[in-house]
Amino acid sequence: MYCGKVEISGINTAKLKVLSDEEKEEFLKRTKAGDKSAREELICGNLRLVLSIIQRFGGRKESADDLFQVGCIGLIKAIDNFNIDVGVKFSTYAVPMIIGEIRRYLRDNNAIRISRSMRDLAYRALGAREELSREKQVDPTPDEIAAKLGENRESVVRAMEAIVEPISLYEPVYTENGDSLYVIDQLADIGSSDEAWLEKIALADALEALSERERKIINLRFFKNKTQMEIADEIGISQAQVSRLEKGALERMRKLIT
Repeated sequence: MYCGKVEISGINTAKLKVLSDEEKEEFLKRTKAGDKSAREELICGNLRLVLSIIQRFGGRKESADDLFQVGCIGLIKAIDNFNIDVGVKFSTYAVPMIIGEIRRYLRDNNAIRISRSMRDLAYRALGAREELSREKQVDPTPDEIAAKLGENRESVVRAMEAIVEPISLYEPVYTENGDSLYVIDQLADIGSSDEAWLEKIALADALEALSERERKIINLRFFKNKTQMEIADEIGISQAQVSRLEKGALERMRKLIT
């Protein structure tokens, strides 16, 4: 739907910049140091990523301009919140952030909606979760969110689940030069197409080396875009335990892949 459109939101898509991995890393470091010009370069240099992602929403007959602008909001949030010390590729972090922003927009403009009261509670809960996360530097539990809102825990959990749209592990989320990145590939380094299959094999092997619990956490965290709080609630352990297991699993996978 959008591939043939040259201009979106006043931007000539045929002339969008493409940053190298080295340039992205440098601009990210400068951005975190407060360099506003580097932040602008990062935004402009990743607009092609936004453009590629919105193509997968073409069947919804939404305005390409609107989706592009919403996707740019997700990109900016990704840039502002990305932790350069984690060792994760920026696109791996940015893709689900951009998709999430677009999905929220589409939910708000969907003809088939959940009840207003449930939707309002869900967005209040999301706001409370973000506020508590900033305060505690960790994802809050459903009980903490409910307590902050003065609501019943079950009601909060149901409301937040109601606005979550499921996504297939094999759904394409990013396409460049004919090569697609699927949800299941988000931990992989999507370099040249000649090396992509080798990287997928290495990732599969690294995942197999993890324990069953670690694999489940990595799957829920990176392939299904769940927060540590949601994972902790699902498998019955604390958020702190999820954080430790996730960190250890990623470190072990990194050593096996590199």
